[in-house]
Amino acid sequence: MRQARGPPSSRRSPSPAQYSSVPTQIPTPQLYQSGPTSQQSHTMPYSAGTSQDEHADLLPHHHRPGETTQGVATGSIGSAYGPYPHPASDESGYRSTYNPNRFSNMSNASGFSDTAPTPAPRTPQPQPPAPKTNTVPAYLWDTKDPDLDDFLHNPDPVRDAILDKQWRVFSARGWGNFLLIFILTFGLIILFAGYPIIDWYRYTHPTGPGYNLGGINGTGQIPDLAIPRLIDLDTPSEVYNRKGFDGHDYVLVFSDEFNVDGRTFYEGDDPYWEAVDLHYWLTGDLEWYRQDAITTYDGNLVITMTEEPINGMNFKSGMLQSWNKFCFTTGYLEVRLSLPGSENVPGFWPAVWTMGNLGRIGHGATTEGLWPYSYDACDVGTFPNQTRKDGTPQAAQGLSYLPGQRLSACTCPGSDHPGPSVNKGRSSPEIDLIEANINLTRWKGEASQSMQAGPYNAGYQFYEDLCTIHTPEETSFNSYKGGVYQQAISCHTQINDGPYDGQKFGVFGVEYWSDPNDRDSGFITWAKDGKPSWTLPAAAIGPDPVAEIDRRLVSEEPMSIAINFGIAPSFQLQDFKNLKFPSRFYIDYIRLYQRVGHENIGCDPESHPTKDYIDRHINAYTNPNLTIWSQAGYTFPRNSLYDGC
Repeated sequence: MRQARGPPSSRRSPSPAQYSSVPTQIPTPQLYQSGPTSQQSHTMPYSAGTSQDEHADLLPHHHRPGETTQGVATGSIGSAYGPYPHPASDESGYRSTYNPNRFSNMSNASGFSDTAPTPAPRTPQPQPPAPKTNTVPAYLWDTKDPDLDDFLHNPDPVRDAILDKQWRVFSARGWGNFLLIFILTFGLIILFAGYPIIDWYRYTHPTGPGYNLGGINGTGQIPDLAIPRLIDLDTPSEVYNRKGFDGHDYVLVFSDEFNVDGRTFYEGDDPYWEAVDLHYWLTGDLEWYRQDAITTYDGNLVITMTEEPINGMNFKSGMLQSWNKFCFTTGYLEVRLSLPGSENVPGFWPAVWTMGNLGRIGHGATTEGLWPYSYDACDVGTFPNQTRKDGTPQAAQGLSYLPGQRLSACTCPGSDHPGPSVNKGRSSPEIDLIEANINLTRWKGEASQSMQAGPYNAGYQFYEDLCTIHTPEETSFNSYKGGVYQQAISCHTQINDGPYDGQKFGVFGVEYWSDPNDRDSGFITWAKDGKPSWTLPAAAIGPDPVAEIDRRLVSEEPMSIAINFGIAPSFQLQDFKNLKFPSRFYIDYIRLYQRVGHENIGCDPESHPTKDYIDRHINAYTNPNLTIWSQAGYTFPRNSLYDGC
């Protein structure tokens, strides 16, 4: 603070009640003056040459030399100076009212004065003691002014004046800030405006709309949605179309490449496939089918047969079905596979086959009276044992042990029938793409490519002369023609190139066509490695006047798919000495094509509904322990010719 000039005698001595003495060593930068306080004031002026000791008698007892430190610590010295001044307490112990201007009570702008200000008389106002904390005394914490600890509210005029002189319009820092703002602004404009504009002019834009509902947009892009796809994304696009053996164009409608490892097929796991948990007693199999025997690995569906005791059986294997999940009506079904075991050890029974959705494979109650029928006539062919009550026709005696067609064209009105009308014969026919066995004469593998039929021709003899053998060097009619439970319309095709045990693969397929409005045009053609093996025309299973039956049909039912790996003496005796376990059946892919313009997939088509009938008899379709229809609690509908309505 500037000191007043003049002799000591000319200075007015402040009253001790209004001012307190301060140390002689006042910090130079502090140019502030305090307003009037209770007992304390601004600096006590001394003249040149006057020492603090000379005025010691004017100082209060606690401000005498040697007690400065204690005074500063307690706030009695310097409490009105510096950036955080605190007024001292008056004699009553209360703090005086704080001057709202902490810097000066002067009227001039500089804050300097040539003479000491005269404090205005005031009456001390009683105030409560300031609160204290556990760590900071009240005199170091002003509770009246929340801005005391804010540095921005305590400017330094000297410092501010120096900084004001340093300001420049064109400074390096200013240009740096401007450049940074410019770069950020320019970048945002390019990102959100420039790039879309540039991209628009760089590429040609489609003029047509999207197509293929929910599938392909105008640019040809297909959305990658987490929904089941009928055509596997891993199926090469070059195989999406083919020319049929019948000369028609076919298009791919379903495929599964099995390229995702670790798939499981328990109920609900897969949109198109389900593995079963049952014993296939109908053909006297030795294995128990379990879900954990089937998985996908290294780009293949793998069904593993192991020798282990399970539910009274000695072997565990797997059967995969698309029943009531994926079905199709007509088309070309193709699989690439590698057979289990070896081509010179008999006993295994791997198969890929199809069956009408009204019957569920392995659930005997559902197939009774429906398999292996493929019939839409109302005659003796629908009767039990395929004979009248008097035992005629003679040619059919002992021919069939079938219980009669349950859902025949002879069904009485109002009976339990899936429709579309009771006059339409419904069934569950079977077409086998491949059933592999070993030729014990040649000791080579061969594929049984067949259709199971009912009712039967007399002597199980269909019209072979109407069939076509495309590869006579390796394909021939099966010597087994059938028995009391089925008629086999079948050929054997040699497997010469050894697609076994995952080392090599072979391609097998079946193409068939049927038309309810032109049943003579129906046919079935089996194939190996992309070439037709033999063809069964509709005429070859036409009417048989000896057995007094009408034509059997190339299937018009929605067909489900089955892939299984069995072992049964009824199919071929086992060479247990040389069979090796575990053994695996591999499927690389399965693909389905249909004629262009005649795509027909689904298990409940309008012409051959199945859903309502299955739902009404769901216990039979979900309990494999029910072996006959009556065991499930149902009866056959009355046959108008056999029972009368």
